[in-house]
This record gives sequence, structure tokens and C-alpha cells, in this order.
Amino acid sequence: MLRTLERLRLPVIGAPLFTISHPELVIAQCTAGIVGAFPALNARPATMLDEWLHRITEELAAWDKAHPERPAAPFAVNQIVHKSNTRLEQDLELCVKWRVPISITSLGAREDVNQAVHSYGGVTLHDVINDRFAHKAIEKGADGLIAVAAGAGGHAGTLSPFALMQEIRAWFKGPVALSGAIASGRSILAALAMGADFAYIGSAFIATREANAEEAYKEMIVGCDGGDIVYTDLFTGVYGNYLKPSVSKAGLDPEKLPKSDHAAMDFGAGGDSATKAWRDIWGCGQGIGAIHDVPAAAELIGRLEGEYRAAFDDLALKNPFRTASG
Repeated sequence: MLRTLERLRLPVIGAPLFTISHPELVIAQCTAGIVGAFPALNARPATMLDEWLHRITEELAAWDKAHPERPAAPFAVNQIVHKSNTRLEQDLELCVKWRVPISITSLGAREDVNQAVHSYGGVTLHDVINDRFAHKAIEKGADGLIAVAAGAGGHAGTLSPFALMQEIRAWFKGPVALSGAIASGRSILAALAMGADFAYIGSAFIATREANAEEAYKEMIVGCDGGDIVYTDLFTGVYGNYLKPSVSKAGLDPEKLPKSDHAAMDFGAGGDSATKAWRDIWGCGQGIGAIHDVPAAAELIGRLEGEYRAAFDDLALKNPFRTASG
């Protein structure tokens, strides 16, 4: 897994953003040196997924040919493996056809999905919100984990990243990406210090030029901070973080939201309800206080790299236990 990601400029995976991550953003992320990812369900109708995978594969290959000294990072496709996703089998077949380097699985761990990805040498990372789900994912054949801690955008857990990482690292030595309020180079370094191999960043990329998000959505992120996030299961049946102003704009009181009917979970695989919810109620993580503008994705990645390197220097200067020899 780590060899698959050795091309990375930064130890960062761009989280797959529902309705927002399209080929333009994925290609921009990969050519700038981090893993770009998108949910298979973003390609609508389902036949469009074949076109997207063709385009991404072709454009990244062309980039590598033109920039042998700076090849693109691999890309990933997110699959919702929950029973509500009626497209899973069809989407998985296309990912096998195009030999997608990394598959990110969410909302259920399945051996057959992992086996299909492994059949051509791909790797799987599975989203987990606690240690129990982490054990299940590895038992069913996932290569690595995405630890979704408190503060992550969209569907998120409630555990502190410190707690979640220490529980996982007590037994799992494989690759782990950490998700949860990471929006600066300093927080990327913090993720690695906690034991993660990669930082998993989503919300910061919503506010980029290539993101397929409304300008009002991007500007709302720029104008908000961590106090403007509400945690609820109302909109999809799974708990997640959303921008309070978007909830208010939809005519709801973000401080008095009812609970969801979990039996009616819908992640947009076939119907319009989830699509509408995600269009009108905007998911976002608690780390957005670090976001102050809407740059190109490559510009944001360059900024993150500068902050990441500066954080190393600051840590060395501030470390009272550093020996004279370094």
C-alpha cells in the first residue's frame, strides 16, 4: 500500500466528496501530488462512470508522459457498500475494468468487494468510526483503514482522533489515514504524530475552483468556522456534520433537529431524496476556520506543503528534549 502511494508530494488523500468531487478536481489533486478521490455515485447516470474512469486514467497517463520527473499521484474511487446502493455491482465491475488503484469503501465491509479489487492488484481502504468496525474491516480483507474521527465533514464519528488512533494502532500496523478537522499543513503533521500514515482532507477542497459546488457553498465555508457546524443523522440516516447556515436556509432550526428514521437510509444511489438533501444541506467539517479563500486545488496543496514543512521546523525549535546533535 505504501509503495502504491510513494509518488505523493504530501501524505494526503483528498476525501471523496458526494456531488462535489468530479474529474476536474480529482485530476487537479493527483497532478499536484496527492491522492484524488471521488464517489462512484457522483457519476450520473451510471454509464457516465465508464467515461470518467477513461478520462482520469488517460489524462493522468498523459501527465506522467509529459512530466516524468513529477508523475501524478494515484486516484481512488469510493464505493458505498450499504444495501441501499443498487449500483454497487455495476460500478465495481467498471473499477475492475479500469484497474482503479485505490478503492475506498464505506458503510459496510464486504469480502467480495475487497477480493474484486485485489484481483488486479488494487488496494482497499475502509472508512471506520470506531475500533470495532476497524477490526471487522481488516477481518474482511481491507488493506488499510480511514479513521473518521470527530469533526470530520459529512458522515463522521464521535471519538477524538487521539482516542481512535491509539485504539487502532494498539493492534493494526498497516496503512491508516486520519480524517477529522484537518485543513492545514500543521494538522497534517499532527495526524502523522498520532500514528497515521496519511491525512484525509475533504472540506478544504470544497472551497477550491475545481470543486463541483455552488459558489454560495464555497463562500459559506470561507465565512464560517468550527462553531457553525451541526452534527445530526436527519438528512441521510447516518450521523454527519453540516453547515448550520445551510440548515437554517432550508427552513430548519439547527439547534432543534429531529432524529432520522434509520430504516429509510438513502445515499443517493437511485432516488432523489438524498441528492436533494445533499444539495440543499451542505456537509462540512469542523476544521474550516483555516479556510479563508477559494484557491485552485494546486494552490491549496502548495500552501499545505509550505505549512507542513514550516511545522517541522517549528517543532524542532520548540522541542525542549531535542539533543544538541539533533
